Amino acid sequence: MFHIRITKRQEPLSVGGSCLVLLSALILSLLLSGLLLFFRGTPPVDGIVTLFQGAFGSRWAIEDSILKAIPIFLCSLGVAIAFRLQIWNIGAEGQFALGAIGATWVALSFPQWPKIALLPAMVLAAAVAGGGWGMIPAILRQRLKTNEIIVTLMMNYIAILFLEYLVYGVWKDPTSFGFPMTPEFSEQAIVGKIGTTSINWGLAHCLILGVLVWGFFKFTRTGFEVKACGDNVRAARYAGLPYDRLVVLVMVLSGALAGWAGFLEASATVNRLQPSIMVGYGYTAIVVAWLARLHPLSIGIASFLLAGLRVGVENMQLDLQVPAAFGGIIEGLILLTVLAGGLFTHYRLIRGKK
Repeated sequence: MFHIRITKRQEPLSVGGSCLVLLSALILSLLLSGLLLFFRGTPPVDGIVTLFQGAFGSRWAIEDSILKAIPIFLCSLGVAIAFRLQIWNIGAEGQFALGAIGATWVALSFPQWPKIALLPAMVLAAAVAGGGWGMIPAILRQRLKTNEIIVTLMMNYIAILFLEYLVYGVWKDPTSFGFPMTPEFSEQAIVGKIGTTSINWGLAHCLILGVLVWGFFKFTRTGFEVKACGDNVRAARYAGLPYDRLVVLVMVLSGALAGWAGFLEASATVNRLQPSIMVGYGYTAIVVAWLARLHPLSIGIASFLLAGLRVGVENMQLDLQVPAAFGGIIEGLILLTVLAGGLFTHYRLIRGKK
């Protein structure tokens, strides 16, 4: 009689082996997605082909995927900073909303400022608003021993409802025919497009911020302390590392990056503040961060793939009448299969006689 034992590897899988595990997990998630399409009466092959064609099959599709990847990347980059310390920030969605609100306040209050002054002021306001919103659960965790998962999750609803209060109330455009939205931003408050493409200069923001975050963990003492505390909190405290201060720092940085994403979405994509900018980028960022193993370069790749998934599902809705929730189902399947596949990176299965 045979049985299977799980044993820890002496060394983790090589890069090639890890890539093979990741690819196998992605293929499995697509097979499961095709099975779901089959059960609802949609040809699985047609559905998957339509998904990829809608996401990457044309210049328009690729540009749209990059546009959606920009806020996902920034939110995921911020989430990854907190996760490195094993602080579970689930509040990127609310911090994204506060960032959009802060940027909008500057855009509506000082529309006559020149672009060279107005855009940096909007970035600063967005980062401060998002970072401040992220600092609240960090302080509550330190002072009252609250669970940051619950606090950040509940604060998302407060932030989104506050945004709706503003666009339905004091910031509502009187010429919008009753629709909840602010007046359109002035030309000075809008982040422009790159050349003749539909991609905005937020892509350059992502590249710069990604390199800065990579350098922060690679070359700075504080970045090393964050990684050390994340690996072993008790040992880090014993070594005298400022764990409590680092908790506040990573939550502020995490919220600031999500707020920056909110600024870009309001300024570059929508050109005003309205409830439709809240499409779940903050929650998708959590999936991206785990898929990318918290590495900035991998986050960029995963952000593009998950953004393409969103665009592809929109194409499936039009061509095959697949419900919008199907995209969330695929995201969940990808996360579950990748996390399950991660078992084989550090462990192996051995079959032997009982």
